[in-house]
Amino acid sequence: MSAQRQETVKRISAPDIAARKGGVPIVCLTAYTAPVAEILDEHCDLLLVGDSVGMVVHGLPNTVGVTLEMMILHGQAVMRGSKRAMVVVDMPFGSYEGSREAAYANAVRILKETGAQAVKVEAGVEVAENIAYLTQRGVPVMGHVGLRPQAVLVDGGFKAKGKTAGEHDRILADAHATAQAGVFSIVVEGVAEGLAQEITALVPVPTVGIGASAGCDGQVLVTDDMLGLFDWTPKFVRRYADLRGEIGRAVGEYAADVRARRFPGPAEIYFAKAG
Repeated sequence: MSAQRQETVKRISAPDIAARKGGVPIVCLTAYTAPVAEILDEHCDLLLVGDSVGMVVHGLPNTVGVTLEMMILHGQAVMRGSKRAMVVVDMPFGSYEGSREAAYANAVRILKETGAQAVKVEAGVEVAENIAYLTQRGVPVMGHVGLRPQAVLVDGGFKAKGKTAGEHDRILADAHATAQAGVFSIVVEGVAEGLAQEITALVPVPTVGIGASAGCDGQVLVTDDMLGLFDWTPKFVRRYADLRGEIGRAVGEYAADVRARRFPGPAEIYFAKAG
């Protein structure tokens, strides 16, 4: 069979997501590994290889330390595990805020080395020019406004946004500038519900909420949060499972079997053939 055989399943594209404005809500979850991407692929329209991987997988205190190489490595894994969902890879802190040319080079590297369909940037008025430079040169971009995790050092922590008049106006301006720059969708994170609804009504592209409003055009969560893999989750997360407890139970049972020499048993060992 030719190595050039095309996939039989057509992936969801940036235009497909853009066309969902005001329609059936977009289902999005984070993915960092091939096995998880394979499970999520059947259910999700969009898989986000978020820089949250730094905290979720690598144990970093925030996303500032995430590198381009880390994002490419995890992006490659998610592409191997998925077939249908659109895959979007976060551009990490420091990879797009400087010169337009550097932002373009880094975005192109991500797309070429992973095969993903788009990149995501924490957007706003300050980087709108760089976003436009990317979109005008064939790079599909997903924006991100509101609570911006990469700004944690400036903000002094992960804090909800849009509760004051000043923040409200600034985030609205960020959303407008981001849409004008040509993004195909915008993540709206950690903002007051009314503001999320305003942004959704203001911009012509779909909004994907996280800690925002059910009125957004879609929703995204960190998969490990919604599956209950941590002992604490943010206010905006609904736990759909308790995998932390289930994993603890399974590992405890395994440890007990090993110590009691119940594992491995006859079903898990090999025997020499007679003669």
